[in-house]
Amino acid sequence: MTDTFKAYLLREGDDRKVTGAFEEVAMSDLPEGDVTVRVAYSTVNYKDGMVMGGIGRLVRSYPHVPGVDFSGVVEASDNPGFKPGDKVVLTGWRVGEMHWGGYGELARVKGDWLVKLPDGLSLSRAMALGTAGFTAGLAVDTLEAAGMTPAKGEVLVTGAAGGVGSVAVALLAAKGYTVAAATGRAETHDYLTGLGAASFIDRAELAEQPGRPLNKERFQAAIDNVAGPTLANLLTQIAYGGSVAAVGLAGGNEVATTVLPFLLRGVNLLGIDSVMCPAERRQKVWSMIAGNLPMEKLDAISHSHGFDELPALGKAILKGEVRGRAVVTVGGE
Repeated sequence: MTDTFKAYLLREGDDRKVTGAFEEVAMSDLPEGDVTVRVAYSTVNYKDGMVMGGIGRLVRSYPHVPGVDFSGVVEASDNPGFKPGDKVVLTGWRVGEMHWGGYGELARVKGDWLVKLPDGLSLSRAMALGTAGFTAGLAVDTLEAAGMTPAKGEVLVTGAAGGVGSVAVALLAAKGYTVAAATGRAETHDYLTGLGAASFIDRAELAEQPGRPLNKERFQAAIDNVAGPTLANLLTQIAYGGSVAAVGLAGGNEVATTVLPFLLRGVNLLGIDSVMCPAERRQKVWSMIAGNLPMEKLDAISHSHGFDELPALGKAILKGEVRGRAVVTVGGE
């Protein structure tokens, strides 16, 4: 093992401005953990863009290596659950925010945070899924535990062209569900149809605060990546006994609704937290995704980038210019 490794390191100046650059970092600077991983791939999502731009104060201490997920091969381990050569994937646990993340050739983490790569899933395709894919899988698994089945009717996915939404549409369709996709961009229809969407709803339909506490029952369930008025609208249109898996907060964290969907229709509002999900559940969800999602679908969802493209990607995703999953080759397979 070398004494140094290449990483994209963020530093904070006296004026609190955050800047980033590729640097050679000493092994001794790695944070505490019982497993060291040679990183093969990471991704860039919206939170990565915020961290690299110093937006939102998501990082508490500097210098810092961002990257909220990664896949790679165990280099060294003091954890009995992992040995050198094991292929692993990591999402969650505030990696890339509170703990150094995937934008370095090496990462050191707690073994409890890692998942062994399921059969049939390569390191690159694990990152074509990444945090977004795992979150989508966790949402589907949670909805099915609450009673969602293909026979009960249509399932809506909001923010369908984004990372979580794209995987959710593809995974639901692969499992036999009829999927409606909510999107504000007509140019994404062909892309989402290829993933398995059967119909489309203009997101503007859901963007205004609902005028009535209950509307026509349209969907047996939904995966909502938006929140705010969109979530309030969804709750009025879910069928009796149905559920909404709430994932994102792009539309705000305040939802003006009434108790009527919950009291009169028995609607379930299910919060999806992919950050602190226990290891056993993580392994189950990753195995479910690997066993159901046609891997060729990931070719439409993801696009690959070199390690040196990170700064530009971070800016592009904040501008809404990145569709699907942006996979970054850190070390490769």
